[in-house]
Amino acid sequence: MELCASCMCCLMERQEERVRNLGTQNDRNEFLRRVARLIGESAREDSAPVLVERINGEYTRLFGPVTDYDGIKKEFNDLMLSLEPQIRRKIDEKGDRLYAAMLYARAANYIDFGMAGRVEKETLFALLERAADETLEEETWQDFLENLEEAKRLVYVTDNCGEVVCDRIVAQELTKRFPGLSVTFLVRGRAALNDATREDALQAGVEGVAEIADNGCGVAGTPLSYIGEKARELLEQADVILAKGQGNFETMHGCGLPVYYSFLCKCDWFTRRFGMEKNRGVFIREDRGLPG
Repeated sequence: MELCASCMCCLMERQEERVRNLGTQNDRNEFLRRVARLIGESAREDSAPVLVERINGEYTRLFGPVTDYDGIKKEFNDLMLSLEPQIRRKIDEKGDRLYAAMLYARAANYIDFGMAGRVEKETLFALLERAADETLEEETWQDFLENLEEAKRLVYVTDNCGEVVCDRIVAQELTKRFPGLSVTFLVRGRAALNDATREDALQAGVEGVAEIADNGCGVAGTPLSYIGEKARELLEQADVILAKGQGNFETMHGCGLPVYYSFLCKCDWFTRRFGMEKNRGVFIREDRGLPG
């Protein structure tokens, strides 16, 4: 997805907030100059997650290592694992278990420290509580099911820690409903904010449910020009791709692959573009394009 003016402004604002209490005034001024230069010199196809990885390099040079999210990731993986019995009971109450599992996995997309800066557990609980009453866009849902009837290989592109627990539940429901379907989870190759890596997938219990592959890079998304060759081949050979989160949409939309995107609208650009309130969900197909 092409970087738009709104995203450029947001990047500058978020980076200013990030360093507001760090270093000297001169350090902060120099950092923002470097951020502005990276934005100004970016290519049209450079999305915000790609630029954030470059910005992190400048941050490290001026202020030291970026925030370590390992403790936060373990905390939210454990939290979602503790909620799994309750979530499963609610899924059992619905007529379509796969549909319900998809809704809970989308609600868990809220666990995003990169976008929100902080994650309120009360908001997460509220989103999970209302998840069963949400809906998926009907035409997209029917297309998804029809594609899965013929599919042999599905790649599940994950997003955040914690959320990956609900993603694993979706994978379990997928393989129950489509026994011939092979599911591979594609996680981040290196630490990227609180995004799920192989370690998070293992903690969430994905092993034994689906294969786990990493994308070979540390961008908080899945830009095809950045990820490793094996990850790119995996995506190109997939019959269906399910990509979670705004970061994956930003870095993958327009790729032309058979992608279904599922995410919550968590920033002003997304809420305006999709006509949604904040933290409402989207389920859209790659070739449907953007509204407006």
